[in-house]
Amino acid sequence: MMPINRAPGPPPDPNHEISVLIVDDHAVVRQGLRSFLELQPDIHVVGEASDGVEALAQAKALLPDIILMDLVMPNGDGVSATRAITAAVPSTKVLVLTSFSEDEKVFASIKAGAHGYLMKDVLPPELVKAIRTVYRGEAQLHPEIARKLMNEFSAPAPTAPKHDLTERELDVLRLIAHGKSNKEIAEELVLSEKTVKTHVSNILQKLHLSDRTQAAVYALKQKLVED
Repeated sequence: MMPINRAPGPPPDPNHEISVLIVDDHAVVRQGLRSFLELQPDIHVVGEASDGVEALAQAKALLPDIILMDLVMPNGDGVSATRAITAAVPSTKVLVLTSFSEDEKVFASIKAGAHGYLMKDVLPPELVKAIRTVYRGEAQLHPEIARKLMNEFSAPAPTAPKHDLTERELDVLRLIAHGKSNKEIAEELVLSEKTVKTHVSNILQKLHLSDRTQAAVYALKQKLVED
């Protein structure tokens, strides 16, 4: 699976038990996921939801670290739920787990704030690894989804919009495109993490982007990085 960095929050506590909310309209799927995840010593399933509306309510009440989010559900789809949860409970990270890989759903989910997009054919150990990785502040993509993003990267670049990024902000943007965290960028550019965070915020605001993934796509399309 392909990792893509999102804006990191506070460093995770290595002794913390990762709380997970499972959202899927099929009870059998929820039970299967719960049974396997609760075998992990560092993961605890705190609840289940059968649709997007219930997922938002549970997220607000339980404040889970991770939500495993299905996309197609009868009462409130996963993309809308992801967008609402990201806004209402920013500490919770959404990891999409679905059977659908259409471009529209992939990019809509990422734009809505999902930290990862996995297919339901993912092997259980890989799912556990993805949950732990997303909890650390990174994102995980199923190989098929990673290919879609790479195809998006390689599409003809649009006319570059006007922007007034400073040279230092361009340096930060290039490192974001290389998947660097704020801490890694700070070390490479000899800056404080607080200064890097300010630069990232300025970059997103000036380019009218919502997150680091979109900033990375922008940098690649505008040929600001070699690879």
